[in-house]
Amino acid sequence: MMEKERIRKRPRLAWDVGPLEGEAQRAEKHVSPPKRVDDREGHYVFNLGENLTPRYKILSKMGEGTFGRVLECWDRNTREFVAIKVIRSISKYRDAAMIEIDVLQLLARNDKSSSRCVQIQNWFDYRNHICIVFEKLGPSLYDFLKRNKYCPFPVDLVREFGRQLLESVAYMHDLQLIHTDLKPENILLVSSDHIKLPATKMIQRASSDETHYRWLPKSSAIKLIDFGSTAYDNKNHSSIVSTRHYRAPEIILGLGWSYPCDIWSVGCILVELCTGGALFQTHENLEHLAMMERVLGPLPEHMISKANRGAEKYFRRTRLNWPEGAVSRESIRAVRKLDNLKEMVYRHTESSRTLLVDLLRGLLKYDPSERLTARDALGHPFFRNPI
Repeated sequence: MMEKERIRKRPRLAWDVGPLEGEAQRAEKHVSPPKRVDDREGHYVFNLGENLTPRYKILSKMGEGTFGRVLECWDRNTREFVAIKVIRSISKYRDAAMIEIDVLQLLARNDKSSSRCVQIQNWFDYRNHICIVFEKLGPSLYDFLKRNKYCPFPVDLVREFGRQLLESVAYMHDLQLIHTDLKPENILLVSSDHIKLPATKMIQRASSDETHYRWLPKSSAIKLIDFGSTAYDNKNHSSIVSTRHYRAPEIILGLGWSYPCDIWSVGCILVELCTGGALFQTHENLEHLAMMERVLGPLPEHMISKANRGAEKYFRRTRLNWPEGAVSRESIRAVRKLDNLKEMVYRHTESSRTLLVDLLRGLLKYDPSERLTARDALGHPFFRNPI
C-alpha cells in the first residue's frame, strides 16, 4: 500500500441536489432505489435494472473481489456501457480505493493515447460506497484460459501479450509506481470478440477430453487493471505484497522489494500463458521456495544469508531445508513433479523456444538487482524476432 500524504477532501458529485428545472422531468424516470442496509460484508445491495445515481443503470454483475463488486452499467450521459467498481463500505477498502483513484488519475494524465492501462472515467461516493467508473473491457486472460480449459495460448499471442504487459509496467515504473499485484486476473482483453479454431496436435495430445477446439481472441490488445495495491517507490518496502503464485523471492525472504518484484510477476505470468497453468501452485513459503529451486536451480547464498528472522526457519546453514521440512508427502510430490524451466517451455511451445526461455531466465533471476528491467526486456530478441 502506498504511504503518501494526500488531501482527503475532494469534490464529489452531489446526488442529493435536485436536478435543474429543464432536467427535472427526465430525472423523474431515473429515481434512486430505496435505501437498503449493506450486506454483512459491507457490499452494496442492489437489484438489476436499478439506478446507481440517476446517471447509471445497473445491467449485470461482472465480478466480485475482496474490494467489492464490479457492475456493468449503462451511462445515460455518454450512452455507453461502463464497468463500475463499487467498493465495500469498510474503511480500509475505501482508503485503498482513494489510492487507486490517485494512481488512475496520474496514469491517465500521462498516458495521452489511453493505450496501456484501464481508463478511469469518473468517480463518486454513493451511500458510503466509493464507485469508480471505468471503460468497459473484455474478459481477463485468466477468464480466457479458464474458458479454454486451461489450454495455453499460442506463442505468437504470448509474445504480443508480453510486449504490451512490459510496456504497461515500464510506463508505471517510469512514473515511480510499482503495481505489486500483476497476475492474469488483472490483465484484461480490450475486446470480448473471439474465434473458435481446431486445436493444434500438441494441444490435442495434452488434452484429456475429446474437444479438439479452442477459443482465441480476435484482437491481442490488453490493458492492465487494479491499481489498489500500487506503491510509490519513495521508501524501502518490507510488507508482504503480490498474490502468492506471482510473489518474488525477495518478498518471501523479507529482503525488501521494489520495481523488480513486478518483473518477477511478469515472468510467472508469461510461463502461465504458454503452459496453461500457474508456475508455482502453492500456498506455503517453504514449498514455494522448493518449487523455485526445482524450476530455476538453487537460491543464491548471499540472499539466504540475508533472509529475515521469519524466513530463517526455511534454511539449514545455507541450504533450503527441503524435503526435510516439508509439511506432507503430497507437498514433496507436488515439487518433484515440476520440470525445470527449459523443459516446461519446450513441452508446451513449438517455436521461439530458445528465445522465450532466455527471456524468462532474465525475468526470473533470483537476485532482484540482476533481473531485467521492463525496458531492457522489451529489447529482448524474443520480441524482435518472430521466428
